[in-house]
Amino acid sequence: MRVIFMGTPDFSVPALQALVDAGHEIACVYTQPPRPAGRGKKLRPGPVHARALELGLPVRHPASLKGAEAQDEFAALGADIAVVVAFGLLLPQPVLDAPRHGCLNIHASLLPRWRGAAPIHRAVMARDAETGICVMQMEAGLDTGPVLLREATPIGETETTGDLHDRLSAMGGRLIVEALGRLDQLTPEPQPGDGVTYASKIDKAEARVDWSRPATEIDALIRGLSPFPGAWCEVAGERVKLLRSRLVPGQGAPGQLLDGFTVACGDGAVEVLELQRAGRRAMGAAEALRAMDLPDRLD
Repeated sequence: MRVIFMGTPDFSVPALQALVDAGHEIACVYTQPPRPAGRGKKLRPGPVHARALELGLPVRHPASLKGAEAQDEFAALGADIAVVVAFGLLLPQPVLDAPRHGCLNIHASLLPRWRGAAPIHRAVMARDAETGICVMQMEAGLDTGPVLLREATPIGETETTGDLHDRLSAMGGRLIVEALGRLDQLTPEPQPGDGVTYASKIDKAEARVDWSRPATEIDALIRGLSPFPGAWCEVAGERVKLLRSRLVPGQGAPGQLLDGFTVACGDGAVEVLELQRAGRRAMGAAEALRAMDLPDRLD
């Protein structure tokens, strides 16, 4: 098929590569404009932009698709379908209507649960037993369209958002190729009205650990915000990101270090498995215990 691909971050790259590998014609790649990055703040293309250039694909990065000129340029590509994966811009109705078969979105949740911006983070933070990928026909509402394909996967007890991101990204690439190959055989299923939740954008104010909370909540927060923005606490006045953890037996005053890097919570305990000091690389708990002078209690 003749495809317009629309995506920006790392999560979108496997889907673009899978479509190319499957032999689909990529008419154009739409992505967010390059952003300042690094010490020199030079403009740097995003992951999809970079991969598209490596593949020799045409790239457009409009700041908006609301204008008639941008919409006409999009329609003039004569695409059979558009595939959208974490693009970062709302698509006006003329854009949704332009491809012959409309626009398909790869969404990283089991819709209608976790519509919105941060479905992977929110699934881990909510301690969901499973999540997955939905390939959805796009419409004007926020992730409200009918679903063509869905596949579930369990969330591991120690799995982080970063771990799950990579698994779901690969799954999305596989499912979109399947969806395009079976497009005339798939029946769009409207999303049920029950079970709708919204995955709001992560606010950095959520990231500070409150050790008075139950261990189950703290463990889910640490794993859900890893690797970015990273749940954090203070260790002897130093701000430290907590990147991996697991639930373990233990009781004590909230924040009390019980054994090694096992921390008492309001109910139960969490063992910190990986952490990162400011300006340094991530390290395991054993290395941290050798490198840091730990107090009796974390704040």
